[in-house]
Amino acid sequence: MSNVKLLGLPAEKGRWLLIPLGIIVLLCLGTAYSWSIFRKPIEASLQVGATQSLLPFTTLLVVFSILMPITGFYIEKLGPRRVTAVGAVIMGIGYVASSFANSIPALVFTYGIIAGIGVGITYGVPLAVAAKWFPDKKGIAVGTTVIGFGLSPLVTAPLARNLIAANAPDGWKATLLIFGIAFTAIMLVISTTMKYPPADWQPAGWQPPARTLAVTGNATPMMQTRTFYGLWICFIIGTFVGLAAIGIASPVGQEIVKLDAGTAAWTVSLFAVFNGLGRPFFGWVADRFTPKNAAIACYVLIIIASIMMLRAGEGAIVTYLVAFCLITFAFGGWLAIAPTSTLILFRSSEYAKNYGLVFTAFGAGALLGTLTVGHIRDVFGSYTNFFYVTGLLAIVGIVLAVFMLKRNPTIAAELETSK
Repeated sequence: MSNVKLLGLPAEKGRWLLIPLGIIVLLCLGTAYSWSIFRKPIEASLQVGATQSLLPFTTLLVVFSILMPITGFYIEKLGPRRVTAVGAVIMGIGYVASSFANSIPALVFTYGIIAGIGVGITYGVPLAVAAKWFPDKKGIAVGTTVIGFGLSPLVTAPLARNLIAANAPDGWKATLLIFGIAFTAIMLVISTTMKYPPADWQPAGWQPPARTLAVTGNATPMMQTRTFYGLWICFIIGTFVGLAAIGIASPVGQEIVKLDAGTAAWTVSLFAVFNGLGRPFFGWVADRFTPKNAAIACYVLIIIASIMMLRAGEGAIVTYLVAFCLITFAFGGWLAIAPTSTLILFRSSEYAKNYGLVFTAFGAGALLGTLTVGHIRDVFGSYTNFFYVTGLLAIVGIVLAVFMLKRNPTIAAELETSK
C-alpha cells in the first residue's frame, strides 16, 4: 500500500518520526529513574529515613511491571492512541496528587500506585507501535525507542534538582506538580500519533518470511513453552543486577572508592548514558545474532564488572567507572533484548500481550534486587559482597540462555526463512 500516509508523510518516511516521538513518551515515563533527586528533600521534609524514602519508587516499579501484561491485552482492542492518553492522564494525576502528600504512605499511594499504574499502561505502547511499523528492523526500532526510558535522568534529574532548589523549602512538591502537568500535556499531544499500520501494509522492498503465516498459525501459546520461562528468568537476572546497581551506584562510589558526594552524583548521569546506549546496541545484536547470543554477551559484561568491583578499593575510580558502565550498559541491553526476543521467539502478531507477560520479570527483578542488596549491606556492612551474587547470577544466566533461549519447534522454520 504505497499511498498510506503517516504524520502527513508517505508511511515509509513517516514511520521514522514515530521513534523520536516514542522516545519522548518514554523519557516522560522514565522520570521515575530520577527519584534519587527527590529522596533527600523528602527525607528532610517528612522526617523519614532512607529506607522509607525508597518505598514510593519501589512500589512504582512493582505496580508498573504488573500493569504491563494487563495493558498488553487491551492495546489491540482499544488502540494505541486511547491507551496512551489514558495512561498519560493517570500518571499525571499521580504526580499532581503526590505534590499534596504529607507522608510516605500517601506518596506510596499517589506516586507508587497511581503514577505507577499510568506508567505501566503507557510504557508498552510506543514499543508495540514501533514493532508494527518496523517488521524489517524490529531490534533497532524497538531498542532505539526504549532508549528514552533509560536516558530520562539526563534530562529530568537536572531539571528536578533545579526546580526543587528554586521552590524551597518544599520544592519537591512543586516539582512533582510541574512534572505532572507538563508530562500529561506532552503525552496527550503525542498520543494522537500513536497508531498501527493497516493490516496489509509492509515496508517497500520487504517481504515477510515465506512460511510465517502457515507456521505462526500453529504456534504453541507462549506460556506453554520452556523458551518463555528461560527468557523470563534471564530477564529477572538482568533486571536484578541492573536496578540494584543503579540504586547503589552513588553510595558504592562514596563508601568503597571514597568519592565525594558531588562526584558520585555526577557518575550517575554517566551511567544513565550507558544504560541508554545499551538499548539500541543490544536490540541490534539480538536482531542480527539471535537473542541467545545477545543475552550471553550481557552476562559476560556483568561477570567482568563483578570481578572488577570485587577487587576495587579506595581510589579505584577508573575500576568503579568502567565496572558500573558495563553493568548499566548490560541492564539497558536487557530492556531491548526482552522485547526483541519476544518478537523473534514468539508470534509477532501477539507481541503486545506477550511482552506484557515477559515484562513481569522486570518487577520481580526490581523487588528481589533492591531487597537483596539492602540486606547484604545491612549484614556485611559493605556492598562488596553483592558482586559475588551478580557474578554467580550471570553464570546461571549464561547456562539458561544456551539451553532455553531457542524458538519453539513449531516456529523454528520462521528463523531459517528470515535470515
